Amino acid sequence: MGDPSGIGPEICVRLLNEIDLLKECTPIIFGDSRIMKLSAQKIGLNLPKSIIKFNDWEKHKTPIKEPSILDIDSINVENLKEGEVSKESGKASWDYLDKAIKSVIDKNMDAITTGPINKDALHQAGHDYPGHTEILAEKTGSSRYCMMQNSKEITATFVTCHLGLREACSSITTERIIDVINLTADALNDLQCPESKKILVCGLNPHSGEGGLFGSNEEEKIIKPAIEATASNGIDVTGPIVPDTAFIPEKRKNTGAYVCMYHDQGHIPLKALAFDNAVNITLGLPIIRTSVDHGTAFDIAWKGIANHSSLLRATQIATDLVNRKNYGSEVV
Repeated sequence: MGDPSGIGPEICVRLLNEIDLLKECTPIIFGDSRIMKLSAQKIGLNLPKSIIKFNDWEKHKTPIKEPSILDIDSINVENLKEGEVSKESGKASWDYLDKAIKSVIDKNMDAITTGPINKDALHQAGHDYPGHTEILAEKTGSSRYCMMQNSKEITATFVTCHLGLREACSSITTERIIDVINLTADALNDLQCPESKKILVCGLNPHSGEGGLFGSNEEEKIIKPAIEATASNGIDVTGPIVPDTAFIPEKRKNTGAYVCMYHDQGHIPLKALAFDNAVNITLGLPIIRTSVDHGTAFDIAWKGIANHSSLLRATQIATDLVNRKNYGSEVV
């Protein structure tokens, strides 16, 4: 459900009212039923009839065959601070996520689609992680993973992500770039992505270093060897390309995915081109995980105006991945 103080409850309610989606999968919300009821009342929509106490379900883990809310009861309604950062909501969002991850690892559910969390609230609750991706990697014991942002307009993966710019630049290695290129190539084959499987790798510095004029020659010493190594294994990959012209329409229409060196290099064009429909996919995990590509949106939370299109598309992609891997179709 994400952070209950944000738009997570509302977009989950809206998702549960997507009739066509319910024909494709069985969405199960890990959250608080009372919070969900409040949100449903505010926007005039219905909740599923099936509301199950999580503690009761956990005893036997009987398969759930209809859209449901697994009621975790992590926060008192009286303590809910609508549209504000709070320790209580941070704890609740952690509880929902922790239990959902375990259910997928244990194969009680087929995939996980996460709602937005607030990192400050999470930290106040005692969980010092930069984001979902790092939590999932730790919980699943994954050492080789990366973030993919996928949309119809543009898809990007990231060599570094939740790091300050100085730290990000010093963390880029040839080995890490090779991992991300390989993960990206595998994902393009798994996903119903653009027809092109071509991967463009962005340079780190302005003008991609301008032959060593800018930066410390990272393009020649670090990035190019990774491109050559993966290309020699049959991956359609080129670069390092000049970042400031990498995302023009002419390049985008022939590109399956971009490999970006740091967070804002890829997130800025993604948010500009596909703010409402981009989806976050964590590559390299032993489980399927997708997510919305937006935050808790406290400024519009609990006002009945949140757009759930990113959550809908994230759930659809998770369902497609489940079906492609011949699993079931319970998405949490």
